[in-house]
Amino acid sequence: MEGTKDRAADLLSDPDLWQNDSFSFDATSANTSSVYTDMIPPIMDKTINILMIIVLFITMVSLGCTMEVSKIKRHIVKPKGVAIAVLSQYGVMPLTAFCLAKAFQLAEMTAVVVLICGCCPGGSLSNILALALQGDMNLSIVMTSCSTVLALGMMPLLLYLYCQGFTNLQNAVPYVDIVISLFMILIPCGVGILINYYRPRYAKTITKVGLTVMMISVVVIGAVASFAIGGSILTVLSPPLMAIGALMPFIGYTFGYVISSLFRLNQSERRTVAMETGCQNIQLCSTILKIAFPPAVIGPLFLFPMVYVCFQLMEAAVLIVLFRCHQRFTRKERETYEPATTEDKVKEPSEGTV
Repeated sequence: MEGTKDRAADLLSDPDLWQNDSFSFDATSANTSSVYTDMIPPIMDKTINILMIIVLFITMVSLGCTMEVSKIKRHIVKPKGVAIAVLSQYGVMPLTAFCLAKAFQLAEMTAVVVLICGCCPGGSLSNILALALQGDMNLSIVMTSCSTVLALGMMPLLLYLYCQGFTNLQNAVPYVDIVISLFMILIPCGVGILINYYRPRYAKTITKVGLTVMMISVVVIGAVASFAIGGSILTVLSPPLMAIGALMPFIGYTFGYVISSLFRLNQSERRTVAMETGCQNIQLCSTILKIAFPPAVIGPLFLFPMVYVCFQLMEAAVLIVLFRCHQRFTRKERETYEPATTEDKVKEPSEGTV
């Protein structure tokens, strides 16, 4: 961990890189990071780190409590839905993050943050959104489970591949620390699975607690970090990052639905794949960014997943409202036509008998 931080810090201190135009992590970004490290007290930085690790642990235990071995086996036997969902998750979102980073010409470190967010697996929030859209909950839970396990190999691999498109970026990504972080999240996830298997009556309570902690933590950590770093928060609220935060979930929802439609999944499965594709595990993303990168390099950019989740929730809420309105409208139409058809069916036999 320390060796990786030293290598990342060397990127800022190497004069050859500063003079190289291709290294677009420019003086503005460096000044922002240095302001961040000067302003935030070390005790506050450690407090935020510990808080994020605790929240991630609780969230992953609650996520594990939603996983059932029998349901996972059922979808493994018939893997069509899961295969399409995983293709959408690890195909659409990383490519979207890469294209947006290129389109907005982001600085190198900012591009890393967006890529890590795009390569993250699905989180427990996607299960709630899929439920609100009356999706296939078995598929939702299994997809979250598979994407979390596959992240151990897929996330470093995708980061390595997409980082080739940015000059001098390969050495800035702490691949080993990311793999260690991903491996560590499997432990609380496994604890949750065991709780659900041996003590299923506690699983629902733990899941509710985990989701509550997750939502509260987004507000608390965001508020504490914003207070600590002051004006540096404007780095995260810059127009390019705000635009990317809004576009990423929208593209994920759209392409997740389109891809599952092309493979002829049913409507509930399409809505599930859409939610699972557009929703990333922002707790995991924030924790990796905060723990794996030194403050001098990452600065306030570890808060970008908080921006992403806000747009993620807002856009999902719009989709849920539209879906509910569509349901109500079609139900009313069905209710107006059904009485007439049933009366005709009753009359037809009586006329025939006469």
